[in-house]
Amino acid sequence: MTPGLMIAAPSSGTGKTTVMLGLLRALRDEGLAVQPFKSGPDYIDPAFHHAASGRRSFNLDSWAMPATMLDRLAAHAHDADLVLTEGSMGLFDGVAAAGATGNGASADIAGRMGWAVVLVVDVSGQAQSAAATALGFARYDAALPVAGVILNRVASPRHERLARSGMAAVGLPVFGALPRRGDLTLPERHLGLVQAGEHADLDARIASYATFLRAHVDLAALRAAATATATATAAPRPPAERPQLAPPAQRIALAQDAAFSFTYPHIVDAWRHAGAEILPFSPLADEAPDASADLVWLPGGYPELHAGRLAAATTFHAALAEHARTRPVHGECGGYMALGEALIDAEGVAHRMAGLLGLVTSYARRRMHLGYRKATLRAEVAGYSPGTMLRGHEFHYSTILEQPDTPLAQVVDAEGAAVAETGSYRGRVSGTFFHLIAPAR
Repeated sequence: MTPGLMIAAPSSGTGKTTVMLGLLRALRDEGLAVQPFKSGPDYIDPAFHHAASGRRSFNLDSWAMPATMLDRLAAHAHDADLVLTEGSMGLFDGVAAAGATGNGASADIAGRMGWAVVLVVDVSGQAQSAAATALGFARYDAALPVAGVILNRVASPRHERLARSGMAAVGLPVFGALPRRGDLTLPERHLGLVQAGEHADLDARIASYATFLRAHVDLAALRAAATATATATAAPRPPAERPQLAPPAQRIALAQDAAFSFTYPHIVDAWRHAGAEILPFSPLADEAPDASADLVWLPGGYPELHAGRLAAATTFHAALAEHARTRPVHGECGGYMALGEALIDAEGVAHRMAGLLGLVTSYARRRMHLGYRKATLRAEVAGYSPGTMLRGHEFHYSTILEQPDTPLAQVVDAEGAAVAETGSYRGRVSGTFFHLIAPAR
């Protein structure tokens, strides 16, 4: 069993992504093969992990994924020296209704995989009191090993001494203390970090994080904690198989650019492993999808930031319409919006979209939609027949103004409450606001 650590935190905004990227690169620089994962339904962080580690990162989601899929994804670490998994939100934050293997919390994944937890604790505004928070997390689930903490945003040597003394008093090891630095942040926008591909200086940023972590964190102690936990919780793992997700078609034209980039790595990896051909194209460059494609798939992303260019992409629009005469087109979230009649940006300007669906969405009427989704299909879509149940996740700030087409699915949230965003379809064109993670088992 490959030793592993869950890099988690009491809450969002503590700096765990910076710590994760710095650790990945620092350990890679020491010659280790470090396999990254991301707990939960985040489609942005894995690209940063890949850039830092040189290995592809995959999401592990205990609400949406069945046990067999989790195990097969975890098996990507079979040839690694160490696993580092970045948690989401707070360590125990999940949903009230558990899924196939848990409630979606990072703690679920750490416990299932036998990975020790390292808490990144933001100690700004407190000193010894931070130990009370950390102790509560360590005792909340007695079966979950919390190996220790990394103190973040330390103001001074005196502040560090006080915070360390608090941790020592409750018996929690301190693996490192990171001085407060305003330049150790990544820019964000409304759905999270600005995407990895948009940073011209990303490698230099990650290298600086690694230098900072090496100077202030005991990497050897972290590795020892991971090894100790792996030895204590050793369990057999399956061979390094890919998740079994049947591709929706043999030749899939997949939109990939700054407007359409929210694709879960495990989805495309499974399609390729099953023998499907992925044919990338760029709507922003006004490219047509490959004429030989059996399916056009538009993933989510940031179409609202590029609405003018998309409206002017006449070659793309014409090719989509031609494809839809005989073969399916599917869009997720941003891709769904791009298939509609119009997208209204934050300034209230309406931009013509592909017009293959009647959907009109607005960012001028901004409202957050966030959460897990379980959908029962009413029509065939993406290779799945009517009646199939799918698990996914929705996160966007757009508001539906018009949706005149036939509802695609009956959609509920993680607690079973009906969701108005049902998706829709017209002929061979379909779309959903949720991003598919896995079929429900």
